[in-house]
Amino acid sequence: MATTAQLFEEPFDADEYIERLAWRTPGGGSKGGAEAFDPKRLLEEFENHIEELKQLDEKIQRRVEKLEHQCHREAKEFAHKVQDLQRSNQVAFQHFQELDEHISYVATKVCHLGDQLEGVNTPRQRAVEAQRLMTYFNEFLDGDLRSDVFNNPDKIKEAADIIQKLHLIAQELPFDRFADVKAKIASKYHDLERQLIQEFTAAQRRGEIGRMREVAAVLLHFKGYAHCVDVYIKQCQEGAYLRNDVFEDTAVLCQRVNKQVGEVFSSPETVMAKLIQNIFENKLQAHVKEKLDETRHSDVEQYLKNLYDLYTRTTTLATKLTEFNLGSDKHTFLSKLIKSIFSSYLESYIDMEREYLRTRGAMILQRYYDSKNHQKRPIGTGSIQELKERIRQRTNLPLGPSIDTHGETFLSPELVVNLLQETRHAFERCHRLSDPSDLPKNAFSIFLLLVDHLCVEHIDYALEIGLSAIPSSDAKNANLYFLDVVQQANSIFHLFDKQFNDQLMPLISSSPKLAECLHKKKEVIEQMEVKLDTGIDRTLNCMVGQMKHILATEQKKTDFRPEDENNVMIQYTTACSKVCAYVSRQVEHVRKSMDGKNVDTVLTELGVRFHRLIHEHLQQYSYSSMGGMLAICDVAEYRRCAKDFRVPLVLQLFDTLHALCNLLVVAPDNLKQVCSGEQLTNLDRNLLHAFVQLRVDYRSARLGRHFS
Repeated sequence: MATTAQLFEEPFDADEYIERLAWRTPGGGSKGGAEAFDPKRLLEEFENHIEELKQLDEKIQRRVEKLEHQCHREAKEFAHKVQDLQRSNQVAFQHFQELDEHISYVATKVCHLGDQLEGVNTPRQRAVEAQRLMTYFNEFLDGDLRSDVFNNPDKIKEAADIIQKLHLIAQELPFDRFADVKAKIASKYHDLERQLIQEFTAAQRRGEIGRMREVAAVLLHFKGYAHCVDVYIKQCQEGAYLRNDVFEDTAVLCQRVNKQVGEVFSSPETVMAKLIQNIFENKLQAHVKEKLDETRHSDVEQYLKNLYDLYTRTTTLATKLTEFNLGSDKHTFLSKLIKSIFSSYLESYIDMEREYLRTRGAMILQRYYDSKNHQKRPIGTGSIQELKERIRQRTNLPLGPSIDTHGETFLSPELVVNLLQETRHAFERCHRLSDPSDLPKNAFSIFLLLVDHLCVEHIDYALEIGLSAIPSSDAKNANLYFLDVVQQANSIFHLFDKQFNDQLMPLISSSPKLAECLHKKKEVIEQMEVKLDTGIDRTLNCMVGQMKHILATEQKKTDFRPEDENNVMIQYTTACSKVCAYVSRQVEHVRKSMDGKNVDTVLTELGVRFHRLIHEHLQQYSYSSMGGMLAICDVAEYRRCAKDFRVPLVLQLFDTLHALCNLLVVAPDNLKQVCSGEQLTNLDRNLLHAFVQLRVDYRSARLGRHFS
């Protein structure tokens, strides 16, 4: 059985169990081991082992039954014990309830007895207190203060309580009978009050917070409590302003005092508010007045900078102070303090801002023109000038003599940056210093000054000078600087527009002034665009005039009717070469001067005029066969030049012109077929006929019959 028990080791595995049993049996191994395998012996061993297992099972079953019986018996005993405990607990709970009711009854009796005792004791205490006060009152009446409480400095707190009550009583007594005693009590009252304030001041200097709290609590019922607070406020500022930064010193002082004031006074928010009010009305106001008054009339620019800086730092300080407990409406309280300091300065702010910008802008402009040794020409106004402007816009004629500016555009990026910088600072000051209700109006007035200085006095003036400097269309070797004016004016206006969106729009976006600003901006843009369009149109006319001059001086009649038809070695004429070189330079100039869709618009107009000029120029000559080929080569070169425009319409026009030039060389019998081609079929027959008439052999070959 012991051997069998050893085979049941944990963890139990039935297969492993059989293997181990077989291995222990002599001759029962899988290979027989040292002895040969003996199945009978192994069977016998298995049968014996099965018997042992049955006996072991019976033994274990008997033991289990015994344990189960014991468990049932103990469970019954435990249940009886629990029932006994429940009955005991019920009895204890009943006893507890009875005890609780008894305690409540006794407590009620005790409270009732306490009320009765208090009802008896309170009048008695009042009587004792009255008797005590009468005793002290008699001492004042006799003029001899014998009590120790009035003569012992250590009992000043008790004396203060007595004298405060006597002072209240004395105020109710008739003056004629008790004038002398009332005066003595009042004198002692003020004397004690003075001693308490001195004691508070001494404790504050020693840093004894506990003593300060005790004295402040006694003084709370005295009239001199406010004076105590004033002394505290004055003393805590001593040595606090040693640096040059009054705002930083104030923030540090308030942070330090805020921690202390709650430990000393019963109403710290009132004391803290009074401290801040004292600082604003004395330290800050004096500092602001000193800084601003010294520059108000002598240096307006510095005055405005100081006003902005001081107001900003004051509002920042006020924001920090909102962290402290200053009462229910601390934001309104701080706003009133700020207003009391700056109201006189803010009332006149916008007038000084406008006057400064007006003067500063005029000075910047004058300084620039002086650096150019230029005396500004007065731009005419009134009906005559308006009439001239209308005539110039409609006829494109230069009214008045042309001015030689020597390539000067009279537009200065540095000047523009200075004006915009001054205006940006003005908008920042306006945002900070203007009343919210006046902010849109003030910002709009600053914007009008910017328009006047930048757009009218500078850009518009430069456009006027640029227009006057554009030569007539028949001028020779004219220098065209107006496109440079256009380029710089465009760049400047981008900066102007950026400031409009970044600086002005946030100030007026939610007010009726927005519509006025947008209207004014649109009006300025339209006025400039009219002058820009006029100048560009006249510049294009000058370009075309210069091309016309090149063609007139370089193109010879013999170019298209060479004397020796068989000895023409050139690819295109000199006139064509020079015109194309000139056009390429002007196209590049336009690209540098314009941006966006304006490039295509101007180049389209220039290309159309270029095509019209070449078209009309070619119709002035008659062409031999070789001359016609040379004309085709010229037009091909013109077409190659037209590709630089990158405008489909211009290229299409020169493609058509090239096809027209084929009529100058095509065989007479093929004319009708060529005229019906894709590029020429939609053209007017008279135009085709006019080109055919340019052929030298027009009459001899009777080419006109093809168009009859």
